Amino acid sequence: MAELMREVVVDASPATIFPFLTDPALHLQWMGTEAELDPQAGGGYRVLVRGRHPGVGEFMEVVPDTKVVFTFGWDELDHPIPAGSTEVEITLIPDGDKTRVRLVHRGLPDDAVSDHTSGWGHYLDRLAVAASGGYAGPDEEMGSGPEDG
Repeated sequence: MAELMREVVVDASPATIFPFLTDPALHLQWMGTEAELDPQAGGGYRVLVRGRHPGVGEFMEVVPDTKVVFTFGWDELDHPIPAGSTEVEITLIPDGDKTRVRLVHRGLPDDAVSDHTSGWGHYLDRLAVAASGGYAGPDEEMGSGPEDG
């Protein structure tokens, strides 16, 4: 199993960005067309990515304005990354008047790292737009399958 790490610097404070990770309405501004989030240890994480790929897991750790950790996988028949089978950690690191958002995705099959690196890069860029007050647009299909996200 492998892991990937992506970072983006966002023109917003950790306190401004954090709700985009935990509030379903704000989450949809950067990722998903439907979201059910219960941001507490053991709470559910379910986001319908691009209107057709259910990403499912549960929150493992939630530290306000600092970090969220959740399990993640795809709730799709015979998908090689099943629901809850990997771990995503998103950390908010103050960087002057901005915030460095660091995402680490652990437990991926080796052959899924490239697609997920691209997908998370896409979504972190959308998070940077939304959390800094912009409009990222709808979460539309960007590639060939759920491994893009």
